Amino acid sequence: MRPVNLIPPEDRRGSQATLRGGPLAYVVVAALAALLLGVVLLVNAGNEVSERKSELTQIESEAAKTREKAASLAAYITVDGIHKLRAATVTDLANSRFDWERVIRELSLIIPGDVWLTNLTGTVAPDVAVNGAASIALRDGVPGPALEILGCGKSQDAVAGFISDLKQIDGVTRVAVQSSKLPGSEVTGAEDEAAAASGCQTRKFIAQFEIVAAFDAAPAAPEGT
Repeated sequence: MRPVNLIPPEDRRGSQATLRGGPLAYVVVAALAALLLGVVLLVNAGNEVSERKSELTQIESEAAKTREKAASLAAYITVDGIHKLRAATVTDLANSRFDWERVIRELSLIIPGDVWLTNLTGTVAPDVAVNGAASIALRDGVPGPALEILGCGKSQDAVAGFISDLKQIDGVTRVAVQSSKLPGSEVTGAEDEAAAASGCQTRKFIAQFEIVAAFDAAPAAPEGT
């Protein structure tokens, strides 16, 4: 007898079975692929965010260490600033001082035998007041240190020689003569008293002078000195 397959054709398996699917299968595959791609992108984004957070944490840690180091060095920076300020102050004070001892020593060496002094005043500024000081108007024209010199010479030539010698003192930039005069041929009583007060001889060839020796290159004294 010939066998007969009683299973309906749509339920049969094997090579003779009717193929199922169609466009729906492609849609499902595409959806799964898109889902997989989204998962991959999401994982990559998460990894990148984690890396950025790690880098940010490291940077913040380094910044904190730097701030701590700066704070620890702040005290040294402050001390260094104080030392520099003190050094600058000492330098300013040293520059504002004037070596009067050296000047007087050099002056004593250059005074000739035919000239003698009756009043010698040294000031670092024209507004400095000294008791018993000479008062020579030309002193006001010298902003820095200067010598005001009153004295006498045995002649005008002796005074001229003394002026030239004053220029040899280290630091003297100019010598200004307020006056250098001889007494009259006849010495009056008033002139005699003035000559005696000045220490000059009461003879007509004796010249009385007022001189200012300026040290313009020296630093002027600070205001209020």
